[in-house]
Amino acid sequence: MKDQAYNLRKIMDNINSNINGPPAKKKAKVLTITSGKGGVGKTSIAVNLAISIKRLGYEVVVIDVDFGLANVEIITGTYIKYTISDAIINYKRIEEIMVEGPEGIKLISGGFGLHEKIIMNNDNINCFLKEIEKLENLVDFIIIDTGAGVSKELLNFIMAADETILITTPDPTSIMDSYTILKALTIDGYKGKLNIIANIVNSRKEAYDTYNKIFKASKNFLNQELQFLGYLERSDVVNKAVKNQYPFILSDPNSPISKKINIMALKFVDPSKHNKRRENKSFARRLVELLNIRGEFNGR
Repeated sequence: MKDQAYNLRKIMDNINSNINGPPAKKKAKVLTITSGKGGVGKTSIAVNLAISIKRLGYEVVVIDVDFGLANVEIITGTYIKYTISDAIINYKRIEEIMVEGPEGIKLISGGFGLHEKIIMNNDNINCFLKEIEKLENLVDFIIIDTGAGVSKELLNFIMAADETILITTPDPTSIMDSYTILKALTIDGYKGKLNIIANIVNSRKEAYDTYNKIFKASKNFLNQELQFLGYLERSDVVNKAVKNQYPFILSDPNSPISKKINIMALKFVDPSKHNKRRENKSFARRLVELLNIRGEFNGR
């Protein structure tokens, strides 16, 4: 088996031979990070991955669409005055609801107390999606932190994304709920790339056992291919970071879990692997079509 150092060198060779710094500005790559159940570390991974990608020279925005919880604010210790609900209901512009978070990443919060059905079925959603398309032309990566579960509103965010990162743990209910999401995406005809991270594992073996259970079920019953992005072991570093409201990649940059996040980030900027968009159509345009929004949408 090729060692980790060899794989890292190969990734860096691909990056250096294809690009000199960030690519020429084009529409952002959109990643959704999701899970079948709550409490699996989804938001923590989203924020720390965003910081790692930002450190590679890319502009990154994290959008928290776990409406009603605003976990991205808690994880980062950031105060966010205006949220997505303000953009939709009160016509706030994207610049007004976006704030700077740790290490220069940008954050957009779903806000407290509103259900996604109220947000995504609002008559003003069209105006907000025009703002999202504007954002796609300003940054390199948009990381969308969804709520847990398979509600239609949240599935639409996944369906519109270029790639999805499914977070699971070795817990049997987490594995089953992950399969449920994959089944729902398959039924709806998802065309993006599917990645899995095994989180809160006790060993490498447990991580691969967890992945293989989902991979085999997905391949045998759904004919769906999955990419194993990696695994993150159970760590007190994470618990401390959440308690201190400060990302672990900043508080403990040399910890094993931070190093693994950095490896995952490198994969997403490697042009030979993940750094490709599904099609020329924007994320906002795909979401408009999924939501069956009527009326004029002047995106390009």
